[in-house]
Amino acid sequence: MHLFLNGLAASAGGGLTYLRNVVPELSKRAGVKTTVALSKGCHFEFDALPNTSCLTMPGPAGAVRRFWHEQTHLGRLIRGTKADVLISTGNFALRDAPIPQILLSGNSLYTSKDFLADLRRRGDYRLLLDTMGKGVFAKRSVIWADCTVAPSEAFAKELSDWTRTHVKTVHHGFDRERFFQDRRPLAGEIQQELDAAQDALRLLFVSHYNYYRNFETLFRAIPILRDRMGGRQVKLFLTCKLAPGQNPGSYRTEFANALVRKLKIADSVVELGAVPYEQLHGLYRSCHIYTTAAYTETFAHPLVEAMASELPVVASDLNVHREVCGEAALYFGRFSPQDLAMQIWRMAESRNISQNFAAKGLARSRDFSWQAHVDQILALAQNL
Repeated sequence: MHLFLNGLAASAGGGLTYLRNVVPELSKRAGVKTTVALSKGCHFEFDALPNTSCLTMPGPAGAVRRFWHEQTHLGRLIRGTKADVLISTGNFALRDAPIPQILLSGNSLYTSKDFLADLRRRGDYRLLLDTMGKGVFAKRSVIWADCTVAPSEAFAKELSDWTRTHVKTVHHGFDRERFFQDRRPLAGEIQQELDAAQDALRLLFVSHYNYYRNFETLFRAIPILRDRMGGRQVKLFLTCKLAPGQNPGSYRTEFANALVRKLKIADSVVELGAVPYEQLHGLYRSCHIYTTAAYTETFAHPLVEAMASELPVVASDLNVHREVCGEAALYFGRFSPQDLAMQIWRMAESRNISQNFAAKGLARSRDFSWQAHVDQILALAQNL
């Protein structure tokens, strides 16, 4: 079987994580050949993998322009490879695809009422219109595809309700060996920040800055938590910079920066910037609690990474988070800094509680496997 994997939309975050894990797994399968289409500027070592070839396609910047470019050019390229099944990874399907098509849909912003309300509240009407416009094509894409796959049951239900089309669930995976294989110490500047916070309660949130990960609720929880901690320092480590031009997308960081100043928590928020994937495990294991206040998600890979690193989790009360973590996390109302501070305090104050959740998380992380994910995708492709 010859698969054509459309990875043109992969530029950051979950899209890159997906390709980095799935393509090597596909290369191991006997009788499976994979052609991967990548945008210009993406450099992976996929060409060195057996049964794998890469095509780099120059194309316009921006999701809308890229969408139209794919609709007009990608079909001819697919025909030339003589592939059997197309796997579209970027939320948008190819209309009238020349071969059977599996759509991997992983963007909940098009179905999130909270996100649209957030954009209106921020006055970001340009992004609001952009999201609504893309949502039209994302919805049609589910209908165009022969099979649509979501990474969680909760998001699959959202898509099904939105499009009135059956959507299958195939959980994303986790490669423990690959994640922990790099034994080099953390970069010097990162280690310096951790060393300076040795006596503090160290919280971690792994994400680029964007609106839907709800950084502001995290920030508002810090003064409340500091009061509860009875003078103990609190440090929130971020894998991003709250500065213009430092994050993917067009998200504006001005409000987040202003909130940090208003709350007088600049000494508690540590902006590490992007941390290489191979070094993330060292960062997880150097902190006390992983926390996320996201108000919409489709899977949330960092939750699995944190659990595998035996880092206890405090997460917003989303169906997706409950599906991924189960009983291995404490949950809070996604827009309640008071509730978040209380749950972090509960986790931090009791060694027994934090160890119990760390052990549950480690066990839960073993339920996610890229091998199992690829098995299910291949089964769907074979049926098509």
